[in-house]
Amino acid sequence: MPGVNDQRLASMIDHTNLRPEATQDQIVRLCQQAREFRFAAAVVNPAYVELASSQLAGCDVKVAAVVGFPLGATLSSVKRFEAGEALRLGAREIDMVLNLGALQSGNRALVESDIRSVAEVTHDRGGLLKVILETVLLSEDEKKLACELSVSAGADFVKTSTGFLCGGATVADVRLMRRMVGPNLGVKASGGIRTAADAEAMIEAGANRIGTSSGVKIMEELRQPLRAVR
Repeated sequence: MPGVNDQRLASMIDHTNLRPEATQDQIVRLCQQAREFRFAAAVVNPAYVELASSQLAGCDVKVAAVVGFPLGATLSSVKRFEAGEALRLGAREIDMVLNLGALQSGNRALVESDIRSVAEVTHDRGGLLKVILETVLLSEDEKKLACELSVSAGADFVKTSTGFLCGGATVADVRLMRRMVGPNLGVKASGGIRTAADAEAMIEAGANRIGTSSGVKIMEELRQPLRAVR
């Protein structure tokens, strides 16, 4: 993979298991893999934050928890509380879904305050906030607005997708998001990224985090000495 070696890519991967049927053993395995490959983070549902934190104690891999997931339609006060509890239990990163209905209703104030309420509690506890836009549901203008509001509300990253709908990250969306947030915010590409080539394309478009449940497969592909050249 030109320009992206395995160590650099590993440090950009959020190794993820958000399936509702995920078992404790599967989360333990997720954390073992994250530690082995030195991924950026292990991303879990809030109910597994404490378990993941215990598994990753003493290493650099962070625990990330999702908030308002996967719909984004819960109350801001609930999102804030959920984020606070996840941080208390050991999460260091929060991936929240913005209020999509408010965005598409043109309620800029609600969208911004929703993000800010989670950003405040996250930053107060030394964490990092990623805002999930669910780009497959948005027009181009709505994607731009979501990025603008995320920046003004104090987010650290914008993220393409939950991965729970039919569409995921696209190169065009990542490129648009990078252009909108500039060089100082992160862009996380998530949803449908299953190969090293997928990851490379997103990084070239401007992503500096990759959310995927295929992190191990991607790393194994990268480490094949005779992998095909694109």
